[in-house]
Amino acid sequence: MSSTTPYKTGTIDKLAEQLLHLENQLNSNIPVSLWISDLHGEGERFKSILRGRFGMLYQTCREALPNTFSSDKIQYLTRIIRRKKYFKDDEIALDSQDVIFCLVDILKYRLTNIRHRSADIFLPEFRNTIKRLLSGLPVPDQIFEVEALSDRLISHLSHTIRLVLLDRIIVLGDLFDRGPQPDKIIRFLSSPFYLPMVDYVFGNHDILWMGAASGNRSLIAEAIRITSRYDHFELMERLGFDTSGLAAFAEETYPVAKITCKVKAKTDRGRSMEKALAVIQFKLEEQTIADFPEYEMEARLWLDRLAKMLADGDTAGLNDCHFPTINLENPSELTVEEEKIIDDLSQQFSSNKKLKRLLGFFFQHGKTYHVHNNSLNIHALLPSREDGEFETFLGRKGKELLDFIQETVVRTGQRYLAGEPQAAEDQALFFYLWCGPRSPFFGKHAMKTFERYFLLDKESHTERTLFWKKNLQTDKFKAKLQEEFGIQRVVYGHTPVDYSKGDHMASKDGVAINVDGGFAAAYYNRGHALVHTPYQLYGIILPTPEEMKEAALKHESVPLDIELIDEFRQPMKIKDTALGVELKQESDRILRQIKAW
Repeated sequence: MSSTTPYKTGTIDKLAEQLLHLENQLNSNIPVSLWISDLHGEGERFKSILRGRFGMLYQTCREALPNTFSSDKIQYLTRIIRRKKYFKDDEIALDSQDVIFCLVDILKYRLTNIRHRSADIFLPEFRNTIKRLLSGLPVPDQIFEVEALSDRLISHLSHTIRLVLLDRIIVLGDLFDRGPQPDKIIRFLSSPFYLPMVDYVFGNHDILWMGAASGNRSLIAEAIRITSRYDHFELMERLGFDTSGLAAFAEETYPVAKITCKVKAKTDRGRSMEKALAVIQFKLEEQTIADFPEYEMEARLWLDRLAKMLADGDTAGLNDCHFPTINLENPSELTVEEEKIIDDLSQQFSSNKKLKRLLGFFFQHGKTYHVHNNSLNIHALLPSREDGEFETFLGRKGKELLDFIQETVVRTGQRYLAGEPQAAEDQALFFYLWCGPRSPFFGKHAMKTFERYFLLDKESHTERTLFWKKNLQTDKFKAKLQEEFGIQRVVYGHTPVDYSKGDHMASKDGVAINVDGGFAAAYYNRGHALVHTPYQLYGIILPTPEEMKEAALKHESVPLDIELIDEFRQPMKIKDTALGVELKQESDRILRQIKAW
């Protein structure tokens, strides 16, 4: 035997291990995945719906158990799993032993392709018993004959089934603004249990806060303005912001009695702060637009026009004429007090440790786009033109544009988390990504914040949607997307779907799917989620808060409507996905190495 044989044998063993691992992955069912978008700070509602697993329990039982099981029998088993307790139903001929074997079958189905450590999912008292049942090995008869033992086993099995119902959670952005608990949602998603299964795609409201954290002063003013607009002072306090100086300045300079513009805040403090910050924001935005003419946003320069209207007394089109901090000769110039306010807020944003922990989740785990199960996942859109071609921004388009944005976000995040200086062009890009017409996070021709606040003409408030949805109605554009990213579908959020009017989440061919959680009251409060199992792709029409409260009072599950998008006669495997193509190439490479020895 040569001296190289042990080395050669060890190398082949390692390659064989890698090859077999890849082949097992390729032949595994795809992970059960959930898509949700636009949570907008509604922490309690998200937590409640997620704990209910978005109605996935019934579908999992349906897929795991024989086709001979009636819908009533499936519903009975789901109620047992939810309650984690056996109860007898005279119309369902299942005793506790039957239920135990059904739960074992459901768990076996879910664990076939899930690489969980048993310590993570099995409670210790029945861990060995459950493992033996899953392996088809005998267990003591007392498990079935002693009611106390069978009840506890059913409780443990139910607990584990609920833990493994879901493999992946794809969140399509917008955790911040409107609702009071974005911090709660981030802590939930970044917790040790959920973080390994979460894929996060940035939304425009996340970009707003990330840009503010990078030091962009107009976005700092905007983030706090929106927070004030919804009177979320408890959120500011939880995050550790001191807004006392801002509040004192705002209440003195913009007293509620003189505010006639369209502020939304309900409290006097919120209304004063909202208007004061709006004026500061518009001034700072104009500086960015002037410094970066390549953004082509000159149409958003309103302050010179406002100053002329005020100077000429031509104010018939305004709903508010009280602007004591605007210098009619140089309207975008900050006053000494405004400069002090924004400097203070900027310092707080850069040094706030609580905010840094939260935004670290975005910067370290978030993406501009994500490909999963043959689907391109984005928040809003890929910029496109009226003729169906990809729109160019800063000399880039399509996937190249999204990759460029991702590189900028990563670089900015690294500097923010390390407390290092930022590049001005990176900070400015976040402003454009928040509200620019060629931003993949926005998708309208302009953000009409100024008009909505101060102009009486409602037609001027309209934010015209660009060409994304129109282009998605053409086979040519969908084929262009599929080729650009190597995918079969595109899943996006940002724009709510009005289910009450009969609108659908998916295009007729199932290629384009609009998922918006509808968590903001302004957007129908009845949103959608998307679920992909090995056998089905379907949308879930989420319950309203009122329906959830009613179900909780009755101790029932919330009724959910389903929109079936696609079905698969055979379970979909990893080898059928874009990831499978990559894994197969790696498997072939390793096999060639082994054959070459």
